[in-house]
Amino acid sequence: MMPTTRTRGLRAPGLDWVLMVAVLGLLVIGTLVVWSTTASRENLTGGDSTSYLRKQMVNVAIGAVLMVLVMACDHRWVRILAPAVYLASVVGLVLVLVMGTETNGSKSWIRILGMSIQPSEFAKLAVVIGIALLVAERTEGNWRRPVGSSDVLAILLIAAVPAALIMLQPDLGTMLVLSATVFGALAISGASRRWLGGLVVGAVAAATVAVTAGVLKPYQLDRFMAFTDPGLDPLGAGYNTEQARIAVGNGGLFGQGLFDGSQTQSGFVPEQHTDFIFTAVGEELGMVGAGLVIALTAAVVWRALSIAQQTEDMFGRVAAAGIACWFGFQAFQNIGMCLGIMPVTGVPLPFVSYGGSSVFAGMLAIGLLQNIHLRSSTALPTRFLSASRTLVTR
Repeated sequence: MMPTTRTRGLRAPGLDWVLMVAVLGLLVIGTLVVWSTTASRENLTGGDSTSYLRKQMVNVAIGAVLMVLVMACDHRWVRILAPAVYLASVVGLVLVLVMGTETNGSKSWIRILGMSIQPSEFAKLAVVIGIALLVAERTEGNWRRPVGSSDVLAILLIAAVPAALIMLQPDLGTMLVLSATVFGALAISGASRRWLGGLVVGAVAAATVAVTAGVLKPYQLDRFMAFTDPGLDPLGAGYNTEQARIAVGNGGLFGQGLFDGSQTQSGFVPEQHTDFIFTAVGEELGMVGAGLVIALTAAVVWRALSIAQQTEDMFGRVAAAGIACWFGFQAFQNIGMCLGIMPVTGVPLPFVSYGGSSVFAGMLAIGLLQNIHLRSSTALPTRFLSASRTLVTR
């Protein structure tokens, strides 16, 4: 009898719809709140109340296209292009120091084709996939040997180049997010506890030196002091934190309603459509809306960690875990500074804050997560796929 291949019933895992719905929910809420925080701000919109609404919708549309492209890309190309993505991010960080524009004391933006691009947002993803590629190349095909000291040093070197360029801007918030991301990627890659503990001690020592030795810019030090004592300078460095707390407290359980927040519509909270957008969520959508944003963000982080756990591919595992650490810590940092439990740093709330660079980088990361999930070995380990194709019945 002719052999028949027994592949009927073998299905590749589908999209992670929980992840997709969570991201879509955050994008919808963020777009509406961006509209609410900017509609009455003529100094921003030039009299067009829907200006930022349209801009954010375009950002989301472009981000969706980028997500689909990465999601549909053959995973081998993702790994092949990883070095090019990393080098491009480093070049972008160099260019922003040379020809970037300074905003709020930090030179983080560069104008390209009429758009303002923040290279440090893409550097987060570039570092994640750079580390993932290094770990995969050094462990796969070598009986999955553990990550050694030389590997950890190589990982730290990959992160050190963009980190140094980011600190020259200076962008302390992005540096903190990048540090948490690298630490998470190291932990999931199998680095020893001794290395992880040493990095924590080193980070604390470096922070102490930065504060005491005058490494930080004066405005950064003022923000740190205002965090430790919000009443120290309520009209200066502590103004953002004080107004943010008032706005969140005004929301109550169900909020004052979109376009009706007293602090939001009066413009008391600076940068409310970007870094401090969570204060508008709290004031206009209340505890219910703020809780929903936190729950959806937690769902994104949970699904990223689940994807990391389910895949047997080391590149995918490290990349997914790094993305989870990136989103999780950045959201914690952003929401924490709005609530006064973290110092004020300029980081956006993923998928909620206004900004093309943040949305683009975030959607690229979601596309990579879906790419990893689609080829996940959960339903059928990839090492058995070739064998299954040769099974025959006689």
